[in-house]
Amino acid sequence: MSSTSSSTSRRYRRTARTGLALVLPLAVLAACGGGGGTDASAEAGSGKGTISVWAHQGQKNETAALQNAVKSFNSSQSRIKVDLKLIPDTDYTKAITATDASKLPDVMEFDGPTMANFVYNKKLAPIDDYVSTKTMANATGAIKAQGEIDGKHYGLGMYDSGLGIYGNKKLLDAAGVTYPKGLSDDWTADQFTDALKALKAKDSDGKPLDLQETAGYANEWGTYGFAPIVWSAGGSLLKDGKAEGALDAPAVVSAMKTFQSWKTYVDPNTDGNSFAKGRVALSWVGHWMYPAYGEALGDDLVVLPLPDFGNGPKTGQGSWAWGIGANSKNAKAAGTFLDTLLDDANVTAMTTANGAVPATKTALAKSELYKQGGPLQLFADQLAKPCGDSDISKSCVAVTRPVTAGYPVITSKFSEALNSVYGGADPKSALEKAARAIDQDFSDNAGYQIP
Repeated sequence: MSSTSSSTSRRYRRTARTGLALVLPLAVLAACGGGGGTDASAEAGSGKGTISVWAHQGQKNETAALQNAVKSFNSSQSRIKVDLKLIPDTDYTKAITATDASKLPDVMEFDGPTMANFVYNKKLAPIDDYVSTKTMANATGAIKAQGEIDGKHYGLGMYDSGLGIYGNKKLLDAAGVTYPKGLSDDWTADQFTDALKALKAKDSDGKPLDLQETAGYANEWGTYGFAPIVWSAGGSLLKDGKAEGALDAPAVVSAMKTFQSWKTYVDPNTDGNSFAKGRVALSWVGHWMYPAYGEALGDDLVVLPLPDFGNGPKTGQGSWAWGIGANSKNAKAAGTFLDTLLDDANVTAMTTANGAVPATKTALAKSELYKQGGPLQLFADQLAKPCGDSDISKSCVAVTRPVTAGYPVITSKFSEALNSVYGGADPKSALEKAARAIDQDFSDNAGYQIP
Protein backbone atom coordinates (compact mmCIF):
# COMPACT_ATOMS: atom_id res chain seq x y z
CA MET A 1 0.00 0.00 0.00
CA SER A 2 2.96 2.32 0.45
CA SER A 3 3.58 2.73 -3.26
CA THR A 4 1.43 2.63 -6.35
CA SER A 5 1.54 3.25 -10.07
CA SER A 6 -0.67 5.40 -12.26
CA SER A 7 -2.53 2.27 -13.31
CA THR A 8 -3.25 1.52 -9.65
CA SER A 9 -4.56 5.05 -9.24
CA ARG A 10 -6.93 4.54 -12.15
CA ARG A 11 -7.99 1.21 -10.71
CA TYR A 12 -8.91 2.75 -7.36
CA ARG A 13 -10.92 5.43 -9.08
CA ARG A 14 -12.74 2.84 -11.16
CA THR A 15 -13.60 0.21 -8.56
CA ALA A 16 -13.89 1.93 -5.23
CA ARG A 17 -15.85 4.97 -6.27
CA THR A 18 -18.90 3.17 -4.88
CA GLY A 19 -21.72 3.26 -7.23
CA LEU A 20 -20.02 5.40 -9.82
CA ALA A 21 -20.28 2.31 -11.97
CA LEU A 22 -23.99 2.92 -11.62
CA VAL A 23 -24.22 5.78 -14.09
CA LEU A 24 -25.41 3.59 -16.98
CA PRO A 25 -27.06 0.78 -14.99
CA LEU A 26 -29.22 3.20 -13.02
CA ALA A 27 -30.67 4.51 -16.24
CA VAL A 28 -31.53 0.93 -17.11
CA LEU A 29 -33.16 0.43 -13.71
CA ALA A 30 -35.20 3.60 -14.09
CA ALA A 31 -37.08 1.95 -16.91
CA CYS A 32 -37.65 -1.18 -14.87
CA GLY A 33 -41.29 -1.76 -13.97
CA GLY A 34 -43.11 -4.37 -12.01
CA GLY A 35 -42.66 -4.91 -8.32
CA GLY A 36 -45.31 -5.19 -5.70
CA GLY A 37 -46.85 -8.43 -4.56
CA THR A 38 -45.64 -10.49 -1.64
CA ASP A 39 -42.11 -10.50 -0.31
CA ALA A 40 -39.87 -12.96 -2.17
CA SER A 41 -38.37 -15.66 0.02
CA ALA A 42 -35.73 -18.16 -1.01
CA GLU A 43 -36.06 -21.85 -0.11
CA ALA A 44 -33.69 -23.11 2.58
CA GLY A 45 -32.81 -26.31 0.75
CA SER A 46 -30.44 -29.00 1.93
CA GLY A 47 -27.45 -26.82 2.69
CA LYS A 48 -25.25 -28.85 0.36
CA GLY A 49 -24.64 -29.29 -3.37
CA THR A 50 -23.64 -26.82 -6.06
CA ILE A 51 -24.65 -23.17 -5.82
CA SER A 52 -24.34 -20.58 -8.57
CA VAL A 53 -22.69 -17.24 -7.84
CA TRP A 54 -22.57 -14.10 -10.02
CA ALA A 55 -20.10 -11.27 -9.49
CA HIS A 56 -18.86 -8.23 -11.36
CA GLN A 57 -15.46 -8.51 -13.00
CA GLY A 58 -13.60 -5.42 -11.91
CA GLN A 59 -9.89 -4.75 -11.83
CA LYS A 60 -7.45 -7.63 -11.89
CA ASN A 61 -6.39 -7.77 -8.22
CA GLU A 62 -9.97 -7.53 -6.98
CA THR A 63 -11.10 -10.36 -9.30
CA ALA A 64 -8.15 -12.51 -8.18
CA ALA A 65 -9.09 -12.01 -4.52
CA LEU A 66 -12.65 -13.21 -5.21
CA GLN A 67 -11.48 -16.18 -7.26
CA ASN A 68 -9.07 -17.16 -4.48
CA ALA A 69 -11.88 -16.93 -1.92
CA VAL A 70 -14.06 -19.25 -4.01
CA LYS A 71 -11.21 -21.69 -4.64
CA SER A 72 -10.35 -21.81 -0.94
CA PHE A 73 -13.99 -22.36 0.02
CA ASN A 74 -14.42 -25.19 -2.47
CA SER A 75 -11.27 -26.95 -1.31
CA SER A 76 -11.96 -26.49 2.40
CA GLN A 77 -15.03 -28.76 2.47
CA SER A 78 -16.97 -31.15 0.26
CA ARG A 79 -20.61 -30.35 1.09
CA ILE A 80 -20.95 -27.22 -1.05
CA LYS A 81 -19.42 -26.34 -4.40
CA VAL A 82 -19.49 -22.76 -5.66
CA ASP A 83 -19.82 -22.21 -9.40
CA LEU A 84 -18.61 -18.63 -9.97
CA LYS A 85 -19.62 -16.61 -13.03
CA LEU A 86 -17.87 -13.29 -13.64
CA ILE A 87 -19.62 -10.62 -15.72
CA PRO A 88 -17.82 -7.44 -16.90
CA ASP A 89 -18.67 -4.58 -14.56
CA THR A 90 -20.02 -2.40 -17.38
CA ASP A 91 -22.62 -5.08 -18.21
CA TYR A 92 -23.25 -6.43 -14.74
CA THR A 93 -26.31 -4.53 -13.51
CA LYS A 94 -27.88 -4.75 -16.97
CA ALA A 95 -27.45 -8.53 -16.83
CA ILE A 96 -29.34 -8.83 -13.53
CA THR A 97 -32.02 -6.41 -14.73
CA ALA A 98 -32.56 -8.32 -17.97
CA THR A 99 -32.63 -11.78 -16.38
CA ASP A 100 -35.88 -13.28 -15.13
CA ALA A 101 -35.84 -13.85 -11.37
CA SER A 102 -36.15 -17.62 -11.89
CA LYS A 103 -32.88 -17.63 -13.87
CA LEU A 104 -30.81 -15.65 -11.40
CA PRO A 105 -28.13 -17.35 -9.25
CA ASP A 106 -28.23 -18.48 -5.64
CA VAL A 107 -25.81 -15.73 -4.65
CA MET A 108 -25.22 -12.46 -6.46
CA GLU A 109 -23.22 -9.32 -6.02
CA PHE A 110 -24.87 -5.94 -6.63
CA ASP A 111 -23.95 -2.29 -6.30
CA GLY A 112 -25.57 -0.88 -3.17
CA PRO A 113 -28.10 1.61 -4.57
CA THR A 114 -29.47 -1.00 -7.01
CA MET A 115 -30.56 -3.29 -4.17
CA ALA A 116 -34.00 -1.83 -3.48
CA ASN A 117 -34.91 -2.04 -7.14
CA PHE A 118 -33.97 -5.73 -7.22
CA VAL A 119 -36.00 -6.34 -4.06
CA TYR A 120 -38.94 -4.43 -5.57
CA ASN A 121 -38.73 -6.67 -8.63
CA LYS A 122 -38.50 -9.81 -6.47
CA LYS A 123 -34.94 -10.72 -7.40
CA LEU A 124 -33.41 -10.68 -3.92
CA ALA A 125 -34.49 -12.44 -0.74
CA PRO A 126 -33.79 -11.48 2.90
CA ILE A 127 -30.56 -13.03 4.14
CA ASP A 128 -31.18 -12.80 7.90
CA ASP A 129 -32.18 -16.47 8.29
CA TYR A 130 -29.23 -17.75 6.27
CA VAL A 131 -26.09 -15.87 7.30
CA SER A 132 -24.85 -16.52 10.82
CA THR A 133 -25.51 -14.19 13.74
CA LYS A 134 -21.72 -13.83 14.03
CA THR A 135 -21.47 -12.54 10.44
CA MET A 136 -24.32 -10.09 10.95
CA ALA A 137 -22.94 -8.86 14.29
CA ASN A 138 -19.48 -8.29 12.82
CA ALA A 139 -20.76 -6.20 9.89
CA THR A 140 -20.30 -2.47 10.39
CA GLY A 141 -23.40 -0.40 11.11
CA ALA A 142 -23.02 1.59 7.89
CA ILE A 143 -22.82 -1.46 5.62
CA LYS A 144 -25.85 -2.98 7.38
CA ALA A 145 -27.79 0.25 6.82
CA GLN A 146 -27.13 0.04 3.08
CA GLY A 147 -28.58 -3.48 2.97
CA GLU A 148 -31.68 -2.99 5.12
CA ILE A 149 -35.31 -2.47 4.13
CA ASP A 150 -38.05 -2.45 6.79
CA GLY A 151 -35.91 -4.32 9.30
CA LYS A 152 -34.83 -7.06 6.88
CA HIS A 153 -31.34 -7.33 5.41
CA TYR A 154 -30.97 -8.11 1.73
CA GLY A 155 -27.24 -7.57 1.40
CA LEU A 156 -23.89 -7.26 3.17
CA GLY A 157 -20.66 -5.97 1.70
CA MET A 158 -17.01 -6.86 2.04
CA TYR A 159 -16.03 -3.19 1.90
CA ASP A 160 -17.42 0.33 2.19
CA SER A 161 -16.46 3.82 1.06
CA GLY A 162 -16.10 7.38 2.21
CA LEU A 163 -15.43 10.97 1.23
CA GLY A 164 -13.03 13.53 2.57
CA ILE A 165 -10.84 16.45 1.64
CA TYR A 166 -7.20 15.67 1.03
CA GLY A 167 -4.94 18.56 1.98
CA ASN A 168 -1.39 19.49 1.09
CA LYS A 169 0.08 20.42 4.47
CA LYS A 170 2.94 22.36 2.92
CA LEU A 171 0.60 24.59 0.91
CA LEU A 172 -1.88 24.99 3.79
CA ASP A 173 0.90 26.07 6.17
CA ALA A 174 2.37 28.47 3.61
CA ALA A 175 -1.02 30.20 3.35
CA GLY A 176 -1.43 30.31 7.12
CA VAL A 177 -4.52 28.10 6.97
CA THR A 178 -5.48 26.22 10.13
CA TYR A 179 -7.16 22.94 9.20
CA PRO A 180 -9.21 20.32 11.08
CA LYS A 181 -7.48 17.46 12.87
CA GLY A 182 -10.60 15.28 12.72
CA LEU A 183 -14.39 15.25 12.94
CA SER A 184 -14.49 17.11 16.25
CA ASP A 185 -12.97 20.35 14.92
CA ASP A 186 -14.43 20.33 11.42
CA TRP A 187 -14.46 23.43 9.23
CA THR A 188 -17.79 25.21 8.90
CA ALA A 189 -18.76 26.05 5.32
CA ASP A 190 -17.77 29.68 5.97
CA GLN A 191 -14.39 28.63 7.38
CA PHE A 192 -13.83 26.45 4.32
CA THR A 193 -14.59 29.44 2.09
CA ASP A 194 -12.16 31.56 4.12
CA ALA A 195 -9.50 28.86 3.68
CA LEU A 196 -10.06 28.94 -0.08
CA LYS A 197 -9.62 32.73 -0.10
CA ALA A 198 -6.35 32.48 1.83
CA LEU A 199 -5.09 29.70 -0.43
CA LYS A 200 -6.08 31.61 -3.55
CA ALA A 201 -3.84 34.49 -2.53
CA LYS A 202 -0.83 32.14 -2.52
CA ASP A 203 -1.82 30.12 -5.60
CA SER A 204 -0.27 30.97 -8.97
CA ASP A 205 -3.55 30.80 -10.88
CA GLY A 206 -5.86 31.46 -7.94
CA LYS A 207 -7.44 28.01 -8.15
CA PRO A 208 -6.48 25.96 -5.06
CA LEU A 209 -9.38 23.43 -5.06
CA ASP A 210 -10.06 20.18 -6.94
CA LEU A 211 -13.70 18.98 -7.06
CA GLN A 212 -13.19 16.20 -9.63
CA GLU A 213 -15.23 18.20 -12.15
CA THR A 214 -13.83 16.75 -15.40
CA ALA A 215 -16.91 14.61 -16.20
CA GLY A 216 -19.36 17.15 -14.84
CA TYR A 217 -21.82 16.34 -12.07
CA ALA A 218 -24.89 15.03 -13.93
CA ASN A 219 -23.87 11.49 -12.95
CA GLU A 220 -23.46 9.29 -9.88
CA TRP A 221 -20.34 11.17 -8.81
CA GLY A 222 -22.50 14.27 -8.55
CA THR A 223 -24.86 12.53 -6.13
CA TYR A 224 -22.29 10.55 -4.17
CA GLY A 225 -19.81 13.41 -3.96
CA PHE A 226 -22.12 16.30 -3.14
CA ALA A 227 -25.35 15.00 -1.59
CA PRO A 228 -23.39 15.36 1.71
CA ILE A 229 -23.87 19.12 1.29
CA VAL A 230 -27.66 18.57 1.32
CA TRP A 231 -27.46 16.32 4.38
CA SER A 232 -25.05 18.64 6.22
CA ALA A 233 -27.45 21.53 5.62
CA GLY A 234 -30.20 19.56 7.36
CA GLY A 235 -31.97 18.53 4.18
CA SER A 236 -32.47 15.22 2.45
CA LEU A 237 -32.79 13.80 -1.05
CA LEU A 238 -36.01 12.14 0.09
CA LYS A 239 -37.87 12.38 3.40
CA ASP A 240 -40.96 10.34 4.20
CA GLY A 241 -41.30 9.49 0.53
CA LYS A 242 -41.17 13.12 -0.68
CA ALA A 243 -38.41 15.35 -2.04
CA GLU A 244 -40.34 18.62 -1.84
CA GLY A 245 -39.56 20.42 1.40
CA ALA A 246 -36.44 18.31 1.98
CA LEU A 247 -34.33 18.68 -1.17
CA ASP A 248 -35.39 22.27 -1.81
CA ALA A 249 -35.48 23.48 1.81
CA PRO A 250 -34.16 27.05 2.34
CA ALA A 251 -31.05 25.79 4.17
CA VAL A 252 -30.22 23.48 1.24
CA VAL A 253 -30.73 26.31 -1.25
CA SER A 254 -28.33 28.45 0.80
CA ALA A 255 -25.78 25.64 0.96
CA MET A 256 -25.96 25.17 -2.80
CA LYS A 257 -25.34 28.89 -3.29
CA THR A 258 -22.17 28.46 -1.24
CA PHE A 259 -21.17 25.44 -3.33
CA GLN A 260 -21.78 27.48 -6.47
CA SER A 261 -19.54 30.26 -5.12
CA TRP A 262 -16.59 27.87 -4.87
CA LYS A 263 -16.38 27.41 -8.63
CA THR A 264 -14.10 30.41 -8.95
CA TYR A 265 -11.51 28.56 -6.83
CA VAL A 266 -11.68 25.24 -8.73
CA ASP A 267 -8.87 23.91 -10.89
CA PRO A 268 -10.38 22.04 -13.88
CA ASN A 269 -7.96 19.17 -13.24
CA THR A 270 -7.97 18.12 -16.88
CA ASP A 271 -5.03 15.74 -16.40
CA GLY A 272 -6.41 14.22 -13.18
CA ASN A 273 -3.23 15.18 -11.30
CA SER A 274 -3.79 18.69 -10.03
CA PHE A 275 -3.46 17.65 -6.39
CA ALA A 276 -0.74 15.04 -6.81
CA LYS A 277 1.39 17.54 -8.76
CA GLY A 278 0.93 20.26 -6.15
CA ARG A 279 -1.16 22.61 -8.30
CA VAL A 280 -3.96 22.68 -5.72
CA ALA A 281 -3.94 22.52 -1.93
CA LEU A 282 -7.28 20.72 -1.43
CA SER A 283 -9.00 17.82 -3.21
CA TRP A 284 -12.62 16.82 -2.45
CA VAL A 285 -12.77 13.11 -3.30
CA GLY A 286 -12.88 9.66 -1.72
CA HIS A 287 -10.65 7.08 -0.08
CA TRP A 288 -9.74 5.60 -3.48
CA MET A 289 -7.29 8.42 -4.26
CA TYR A 290 -5.08 7.68 -1.26
CA PRO A 291 -2.53 5.48 -3.09
CA ALA A 292 -1.74 8.13 -5.70
CA TYR A 293 -1.91 11.04 -3.25
CA GLY A 294 0.06 9.27 -0.53
CA GLU A 295 2.84 8.41 -2.93
CA ALA A 296 2.99 11.94 -4.32
CA LEU A 297 2.85 13.90 -1.06
CA GLY A 298 4.15 11.55 1.63
CA ASP A 299 4.10 13.24 5.04
CA ASP A 300 2.60 16.40 3.54
CA LEU A 301 -0.75 14.61 2.99
CA VAL A 302 -3.52 15.33 5.49
CA VAL A 303 -7.06 13.90 5.39
CA LEU A 304 -9.91 16.19 6.44
CA PRO A 305 -13.70 15.84 6.76
CA LEU A 306 -16.07 17.69 4.44
CA PRO A 307 -17.24 21.09 5.72
CA ASP A 308 -20.20 21.46 8.07
CA PHE A 309 -23.20 23.38 6.74
CA GLY A 310 -24.99 23.35 10.10
CA ASN A 311 -26.15 19.76 10.65
CA GLY A 312 -22.69 18.35 11.24
CA PRO A 313 -20.17 17.02 8.71
CA LYS A 314 -21.51 14.27 6.45
CA THR A 315 -20.12 11.73 3.99
CA GLY A 316 -21.58 9.32 1.49
CA GLN A 317 -21.05 5.60 1.99
CA GLY A 318 -21.93 2.28 0.39
CA SER A 319 -20.47 -0.02 -2.21
CA TRP A 320 -20.83 -3.48 -3.76
CA ALA A 321 -22.66 -6.02 -1.62
CA TRP A 322 -23.72 -9.68 -1.66
CA GLY A 323 -27.19 -11.18 -1.43
CA ILE A 324 -29.26 -14.31 -2.06
CA GLY A 325 -31.40 -14.72 -5.16
CA ALA A 326 -35.12 -14.74 -4.40
CA ASN A 327 -35.60 -17.98 -6.34
CA SER A 328 -32.70 -19.86 -4.76
CA LYS A 329 -33.61 -23.40 -3.77
CA ASN A 330 -30.54 -23.71 -1.53
CA ALA A 331 -30.34 -20.57 0.57
CA LYS A 332 -28.75 -22.44 3.47
CA ALA A 333 -25.74 -23.28 1.31
CA ALA A 334 -25.74 -19.72 -0.03
CA GLY A 335 -25.60 -18.40 3.54
CA THR A 336 -22.75 -20.74 4.43
CA PHE A 337 -20.74 -19.41 1.50
CA LEU A 338 -21.50 -15.80 2.46
CA ASP A 339 -20.32 -16.50 6.02
CA THR A 340 -16.95 -17.52 4.59
CA LEU A 341 -16.78 -14.76 1.99
CA LEU A 342 -17.41 -12.15 4.71
CA ASP A 343 -14.86 -13.50 7.19
CA ASP A 344 -11.78 -11.48 8.10
CA ALA A 345 -9.38 -13.42 5.89
CA ASN A 346 -11.38 -12.79 2.72
CA VAL A 347 -12.39 -9.24 3.64
CA THR A 348 -8.76 -8.36 4.35
CA ALA A 349 -7.58 -9.95 1.10
CA MET A 350 -10.20 -8.04 -0.88
CA THR A 351 -9.58 -4.67 0.75
CA THR A 352 -5.83 -5.11 0.38
CA ALA A 353 -6.51 -5.67 -3.32
CA ASN A 354 -8.80 -2.67 -3.85
CA GLY A 355 -7.90 -0.28 -1.03
CA ALA A 356 -11.48 0.16 0.17
CA VAL A 357 -12.65 0.39 3.79
CA PRO A 358 -13.17 -3.07 5.37
CA ALA A 359 -16.86 -3.60 6.15
CA THR A 360 -16.40 -5.93 9.12
CA LYS A 361 -15.60 -4.53 12.55
CA THR A 362 -12.69 -6.86 13.24
CA ALA A 363 -10.97 -6.45 9.86
CA LEU A 364 -11.41 -2.68 10.08
CA ALA A 365 -9.81 -2.56 13.54
CA LYS A 366 -6.73 -4.38 12.22
CA SER A 367 -6.41 -2.50 8.92
CA GLU A 368 -3.07 -0.72 8.57
CA LEU A 369 -4.74 2.10 6.63
CA TYR A 370 -8.00 2.55 8.55
CA LYS A 371 -7.22 1.50 12.13
CA GLN A 372 -6.89 4.06 14.94
CA GLY A 373 -3.72 5.99 14.18
CA GLY A 374 -3.69 4.88 10.55
CA PRO A 375 -3.42 7.42 7.73
CA LEU A 376 -7.09 6.97 6.76
CA GLN A 377 -8.57 6.72 10.26
CA LEU A 378 -10.96 9.55 9.36
CA PHE A 379 -12.90 7.28 6.99
CA ALA A 380 -13.34 4.66 9.72
CA ASP A 381 -14.37 7.34 12.22
CA GLN A 382 -17.04 8.58 9.80
CA LEU A 383 -18.43 5.11 9.13
CA ALA A 384 -18.55 4.45 12.87
CA LYS A 385 -21.33 7.08 13.03
CA PRO A 386 -23.88 5.77 10.50
CA CYS A 387 -27.08 7.68 9.79
CA GLY A 388 -28.87 5.19 7.58
CA ASP A 389 -30.92 6.91 4.89
CA SER A 390 -33.62 8.63 6.94
CA ASP A 391 -32.55 9.71 10.45
CA ILE A 392 -29.90 12.22 9.41
CA SER A 393 -29.16 13.92 12.71
CA LYS A 394 -26.30 16.19 13.73
CA SER A 395 -24.58 13.39 15.65
CA CYS A 396 -24.22 10.92 12.75
CA VAL A 397 -21.89 11.26 9.76
CA ALA A 398 -22.11 8.47 7.15
CA VAL A 399 -25.33 8.71 5.17
CA THR A 400 -26.73 5.91 2.99
CA ARG A 401 -28.15 6.99 -0.36
CA PRO A 402 -31.96 6.55 -0.31
CA VAL A 403 -32.83 2.85 -0.11
CA THR A 404 -35.70 2.85 -2.56
CA ALA A 405 -36.50 1.35 -5.93
CA GLY A 406 -36.95 4.93 -7.10
CA TYR A 407 -33.29 5.79 -6.47
CA PRO A 408 -32.43 5.96 -10.20
CA VAL A 409 -34.83 8.89 -10.59
CA ILE A 410 -33.61 10.59 -7.41
CA THR A 411 -29.96 10.49 -8.44
CA SER A 412 -30.74 11.51 -12.00
CA LYS A 413 -32.78 14.57 -11.02
CA PHE A 414 -30.53 15.66 -8.15
CA SER A 415 -27.30 15.33 -10.12
CA GLU A 416 -28.82 17.25 -13.03
CA ALA A 417 -29.80 20.02 -10.62
CA LEU A 418 -26.35 20.04 -9.03
CA ASN A 419 -24.67 20.23 -12.41
CA SER A 420 -26.86 23.13 -13.48
CA VAL A 421 -26.23 24.98 -10.19
CA TYR A 422 -22.49 24.55 -10.65
CA GLY A 423 -22.94 25.94 -14.15
CA GLY A 424 -24.61 29.09 -12.81
CA ALA A 425 -28.33 28.22 -12.55
CA ASP A 426 -30.44 29.57 -9.70
CA PRO A 427 -30.19 27.00 -6.88
CA LYS A 428 -33.76 27.51 -5.65
CA SER A 429 -35.30 26.96 -9.08
CA ALA A 430 -33.05 24.00 -9.89
CA LEU A 431 -33.76 22.20 -6.61
CA GLU A 432 -37.51 22.88 -6.78
CA LYS A 433 -37.62 21.49 -10.31
CA ALA A 434 -35.74 18.35 -9.23
CA ALA A 435 -37.99 17.86 -6.18
CA ARG A 436 -41.15 18.17 -8.29
CA ALA A 437 -39.86 15.64 -10.85
CA ILE A 438 -38.91 13.14 -8.14
CA ASP A 439 -42.27 13.48 -6.38
CA GLN A 440 -44.17 13.11 -9.63
CA ASP A 441 -42.31 9.90 -10.42
CA PHE A 442 -42.96 8.51 -6.93
CA SER A 443 -46.63 9.43 -7.24
CA ASP A 444 -46.82 7.68 -10.61
CA ASN A 445 -45.27 4.53 -9.08
CA ALA A 446 -47.21 4.41 -5.80
CA GLY A 447 -44.11 5.43 -3.85
CA TYR A 448 -42.20 2.31 -4.95
CA GLN A 449 -43.54 0.58 -1.87
CA ILE A 450 -41.99 -2.83 -1.18
CA PRO A 451 -44.60 -4.93 0.66
